[in-house]
Amino acid sequence: MKNLVSFLLLFVSISTFSQSPWTQEKGKFYTQISYTTISNYDALFGTDFTLFGTNTDNTIQFFGEYGINEKTSLIVNVPLKSISIDNFNDPRIDCIGDCSEDYSKTAVGNIEIGLKHNFYKKNWLLSGQFSVEANTNTYDDLSGIRTGYNAWSFTPLFLAGKSFGKNYFQTFIGANIRTNNYSSNFKIGGELGRKISKSIWLVGFVDISKSFENGDIDLPIKNQFTGLYVNNQEYGVVGIKAIGEFSDKFGITASIPTAIFGNNVAKKLALSAGLYYKF
Repeated sequence: MKNLVSFLLLFVSISTFSQSPWTQEKGKFYTQISYTTISNYDALFGTDFTLFGTNTDNTIQFFGEYGINEKTSLIVNVPLKSISIDNFNDPRIDCIGDCSEDYSKTAVGNIEIGLKHNFYKKNWLLSGQFSVEANTNTYDDLSGIRTGYNAWSFTPLFLAGKSFGKNYFQTFIGANIRTNNYSSNFKIGGELGRKISKSIWLVGFVDISKSFENGDIDLPIKNQFTGLYVNNQEYGVVGIKAIGEFSDKFGITASIPTAIFGNNVAKKLALSAGLYYKF
């Protein structure tokens, strides 16, 4: 059971937060650094036009979870975004010849902090989580590159999980509530995992984020051209995650998702890998 709990805290490579109902033991600290890339895409789901350049969106993020007591954990996520746009052609400009431009920007995205609390622990583990995502994005008006939502986000989640032998199941349901006239989103998903060898876990997952379409933020036109952190972004993905445990404290993670639907998000795979260490 202890190994399973440790394993469940690894999954932060797709979503910005681990959505496991398991909490850290008091005084224990789990850390992970991960890398996610969405490379060379020029189209978004749900739009009838291609982008006006080729985008690459890379993220290095640090995730930490600390056990405040036996039932409550503090969670922190800090993303560093590196975004580039190649061969951008502004459709508002009539140009003779090659007028394309290349842009790049590296800056912090939306920093997130929250608390997770376990309130039931028998056959099923039931927990609640509440996090706040700060408006720490950067926007470059020249290129239209944005590194996060221009809003504060509040995310309440209900989390449930159960282990059985070498298997586990966990699920979550909640919402992203955003300020500044961004639409809020409904969130639901789950994971089913199995330990397939002494040091390797294999996990199938589904993750759905659906817009309430209750916001009408007026973003700069060039930001709309890039499609970066625009309004009414939504997605549904299924995929596989793998974990390799080198020791009780150190290991690697990797994930490959496949989209089943989307709107205003990249029409390209997001590949992720990470390293974790437990103190």
